[in-house]
Amino acid sequence: MYTPSPQLLRALRTTLSSNSRPILPRLTPATPIIPSAHRNSSTAVRPTRMIPRSHTHKPASHDRGPQSDESTQTDFNALNVLGGVEAPTTAIDACLDSGFHLNSGLKITGGSGMMLVGGEAFSWKPWTEFEGKFANEREAKASMINAKGQFELGEEAFGLLSVVWPRPDMLILGLGASIYPLAPETKRQINSLGIRVDIQDTRNAAAQFNLLATERGVSEIAAAMIPISWKGRS
Repeated sequence: MYTPSPQLLRALRTTLSSNSRPILPRLTPATPIIPSAHRNSSTAVRPTRMIPRSHTHKPASHDRGPQSDESTQTDFNALNVLGGVEAPTTAIDACLDSGFHLNSGLKITGGSGMMLVGGEAFSWKPWTEFEGKFANEREAKASMINAKGQFELGEEAFGLLSVVWPRPDMLILGLGASIYPLAPETKRQINSLGIRVDIQDTRNAAAQFNLLATERGVSEIAAAMIPISWKGRS
């Protein structure tokens, strides 16, 4: 084997050194960053006002077209579980300034209140216990509100509840045009009979009695109401 000449070795070194040089990517000058203070505000993108879709396409009419004949429709009348239940005869049809009209056709007039217990209606005048202390009935009625602004009656005003059996679970009190807190002693007297008390103004008390008496029965729910014209001490 022949030894390569010095000229050949020099040529090989030159070729290798020229091919091993790295190829650098071509660089472009960077875009200068302009501070926000020097930007042209006229070219900024401004947000557009969003318009609800419901405002852009209003229906021309409220006609929903012909009624569907599909059998899968929901009958909302069927959802009323008390729709087929007959209202009790003591259900209150009307609340008047001077009395009440019941579903049975009975009318309580003359400014008297009423007590509904066990499916029966009784005239109720709880202010009579104060008539001997005042000159007229109006002052006696107003005295059912004590000095603390509480509705307070003696034990004899609810004496009917102590003689009925079975006793009702709840007594709904309708206190005329407004709602007053019940005096602790009066509440204790009613609770001692095993009866809960719910206080409403007379209109709302009548609606609540009609609902609960229909749902649970007149033996469970009792009511004692004063005409809507009554107001306590001002």
